[in-house]
Amino acid sequence: MNTKTVKQWLKRVAAAIGIIVIGFTVWLWFIVNQLPVTLQPNQAKPIGVLFNNVRVLSMVDESSVSPGMQAVLVIGDRITKIGVVGEVEAPEGVLVIDAQGKTLMPGLIDAHIHLHDETELAAYLAHGVTGVRNMSGYPFHLRLIAQKTKGQLIAPDLLTTGPILNSHGPNAVILQTTVNTAEEARFAVRKQHQSGYRHVKVYSNLTPEAYAAILEESALLGMTVSGHSPEGDRTTGIPRKKPFEIPWESSLGKGLTTLEHIETIVWHGLRDDLSPEKMAVLAKTLAQSGEAVTPTLIAHQRLVLIAQSKGAYLTRPGSDMINPLVTWFASGAQKFWSQMDASVYEAPHAKFFLQATALLHQAGVPLLTGTDSGSFGIVPGESVARELELLVTAGLSPFEALTSVTRRNAELLGFEKTGQILPGYRANLVLLAKDPLTDVGVVEHPVGVMIDGYWLDQQKLAAMKDTARTSKATVFFRSLVRVVEMKLSA
Repeated sequence: MNTKTVKQWLKRVAAAIGIIVIGFTVWLWFIVNQLPVTLQPNQAKPIGVLFNNVRVLSMVDESSVSPGMQAVLVIGDRITKIGVVGEVEAPEGVLVIDAQGKTLMPGLIDAHIHLHDETELAAYLAHGVTGVRNMSGYPFHLRLIAQKTKGQLIAPDLLTTGPILNSHGPNAVILQTTVNTAEEARFAVRKQHQSGYRHVKVYSNLTPEAYAAILEESALLGMTVSGHSPEGDRTTGIPRKKPFEIPWESSLGKGLTTLEHIETIVWHGLRDDLSPEKMAVLAKTLAQSGEAVTPTLIAHQRLVLIAQSKGAYLTRPGSDMINPLVTWFASGAQKFWSQMDASVYEAPHAKFFLQATALLHQAGVPLLTGTDSGSFGIVPGESVARELELLVTAGLSPFEALTSVTRRNAELLGFEKTGQILPGYRANLVLLAKDPLTDVGVVEHPVGVMIDGYWLDQQKLAAMKDTARTSKATVFFRSLVRVVEMKLSA
């Protein structure tokens, strides 16, 4: 083969490789950016909806249940009028829904999730969740927020922190941003702000200097801070033989919006001492300080249920809506918990966490409803109903639990004009066949959901569930790409 022939052959090979690279790039772009059909705003959108013959649970106050059947008029995405049946007229073109005595309430808000893919948004809507706070930010979360703002995405309202900030230690994982010094911490907060994040998530291993710098820089930039109460370096003997490097009380009064996970509070605040007396004192201290708490009781309870069922809990109905990358990544943990004897540690702790949550509530600590969905074994959307049931078991009344998942989550986290049924509020609504004040678990099965002016009936909600179940290979790949993107941008 002469030189000229070799050059021609190399050109053909180079051209072929170029075509393959271009084709792969186009395919990758399509896979990563293509929205599921059910979340695309190309379906018919009424100019408004009139809910007639409906029992209204407004969540405004203790007298929130309407005395009789009501009519609620929505124009666009706003509630415009609430009145007695027959006194509220439907303008021309408005969809009229005869609710036949069903209950209309504000959409649910999950205050603690980890979103890995758009298909999970469909699962949330299918279960009546119209707002979520994501607690570990990726760049694609900011893109989703922008798409929803522009009307290009049907999805729950979405707030997100930036990537989790943590220092080296036993709770550090690859998906977090590691900051050990004050300089590293300030740089990380500024970078998150420049990227578009407005909420910061702190974690357990943060060093004293990094934690102090995060609080200072976040306050300077007007960013909220939430998360675990940082412990500092967890050396041998902590917590039972010697105290944490950063005392639990040092997180109080520092401007944190919420403290996450009741087990973190018991671990750090009580040094894992399951003492009701000490917990009562802690609860009073926290109530005076003013921080809200997201107990995420289901996050620990699922470990008990996995262990007690020898792993069968992991394959219960609805588990096919859990992100496949999460399931794969946590395969070792799932096997571990399936073989664990829960009676030794997990079950007694789960029982105490209910008691601790009750003591927080009795002391007046604001409790939010969050699930830690996006972790293994926790079904997106469905888990909100289980969390509400646990809050009621802990001692909250059904109304108090429903207040937590609607009005309080909205007000404390900054979800604008939602969480209550009032004129001028956004029509993030859920229609239920049964009374949630009798059984909070009925919120799991809405008859219909309204979001962004769209009415999602049972058929559309079923399609949302199908979206969350299908295309596992695509979802796995897309989720993996988002992880890589996040790490490259950190």
